[in-house]
Amino acid sequence: MRVALAILNVVLAVVYPLAIWWSLTHFSPRLVGLLALAVVVPLLALRFRRAERAHLVALLRVPLVVMTVLLLGVATDDVRFVLAMPVLINGALLLTFAGSLRGPMPIIERFARMQEPTLSDAQRAHCRQATWAWVAFFGLNATVAGALALAAPVAWWAAYNGGIAYGLMGLMFAGEYVVRKARFRDYGRGPHDRLLAKLFPPRETR
Repeated sequence: MRVALAILNVVLAVVYPLAIWWSLTHFSPRLVGLLALAVVVPLLALRFRRAERAHLVALLRVPLVVMTVLLLGVATDDVRFVLAMPVLINGALLLTFAGSLRGPMPIIERFARMQEPTLSDAQRAHCRQATWAWVAFFGLNATVAGALALAAPVAWWAAYNGGIAYGLMGLMFAGEYVVRKARFRDYGRGPHDRLLAKLFPPRETR
């Protein structure tokens, strides 16, 4: 069930901008908001049901904000509330990544330790710098999404949030991985690591 919900969340995040764009060409913002709520509310109920009481507030904070914004869109029949979803998602990711910097292990370090449990001090410093880069990325992404929601055609908003933003995110992931491998020359056994090892040969040890 947990895996299915995770996959569903990813699919919804990708499909949402395109579905909203198509819906707004056929229906009013109020009806589109109601349709979005018909998807969000059951997911919120499932998350509430499976959440541990100790983590309930943190887990439901973002979905409740999203539901509140959609309700405002339904009440006002204002398309800007319906288009605010990507801004909220990027804002939540920004706060999550920035919040991890206050602790001993930022999020990028957690990802890196999934591949290499033991990291040097230099590698840990790199992971902290990379986390800051992601904070900046989500801030810029939220700004662009907000500007498109306020002052651009819905088709532009859908093209950016449903495609371009995910392409930029993929480039960020790939770029950070390549920079980390080129900097530390620590390779695994995968085909991508073998390719990078040819481009950036491991340093000779004496």
